[in-house]
Amino acid sequence: MGRSSKGRATTAATPTVILVRPQLGENIGMAARAMLNCGLSSLRLVAPRDGWPNPKAQRAASGADVVLDKAKVFASVGEAVADLERVVATTARNRELSQRIVTPRRAAGEMRAWIAEGDKVGILFGPERTGLTNDDMVQADTALSIPLNPQFSSLNVAQAVLLVAYEWIASGEGTATERMSDHSTRPATKDELQNLFAHLERALDQSGFLRNKAMRPAMVNNLRALLQRTAMTEQEVRSFHGVIKYLAKHKHEEE
Repeated sequence: MGRSSKGRATTAATPTVILVRPQLGENIGMAARAMLNCGLSSLRLVAPRDGWPNPKAQRAASGADVVLDKAKVFASVGEAVADLERVVATTARNRELSQRIVTPRRAAGEMRAWIAEGDKVGILFGPERTGLTNDDMVQADTALSIPLNPQFSSLNVAQAVLLVAYEWIASGEGTATERMSDHSTRPATKDELQNLFAHLERALDQSGFLRNKAMRPAMVNNLRALLQRTAMTEQEVRSFHGVIKYLAKHKHEEE
């Protein structure tokens, strides 16, 4: 994807992303880009290896400067989560700890419920090479594991942030699970569909397709139901009228 204009921060309450001992500035920048794409803008860094600010992070963020500019740096995980009421920690492997482990989708729903109750929520992501330690994990209420191929589950931190952040934004009430593409015209009204059905029915009568009087009612209803299921747009209805007219005209010319 190309570089876009500088992004804007979201104003609604959202989880804070906490990158623990991140090693590469590029991954911090790509994580910030992933965050802003999904409506998250609160970023905390725990002991970044190469210091902060980091020009490599700026370049990799592709315009998500608002996230990086507001990022806060902490010396330890304990300090980074001190003001939070709820913390979710990402993990990719089994540990000695007995912790409840949820999927990103389940975690997204629970985080929304916590935030609705007024809690401040954070999500811990570990270093690229090692992940979070047990000492990091015990700072969390819940562990989160991304279900991947058990034979190959290698993600960098930015990819993990994107997957979790995507589930967050997809869980929102304002996120439609289906929509028409932006270039589509409006959905056809029932009156427009009824006019199309009538036009089609006349053309089929004239062609002799509906000559069987006993079967005619069922055939007409089936055709109406089929066209109704297509959820046609106003433009598609007009195009269908044109098709019917064209076919009827050429049939008369052949006769």
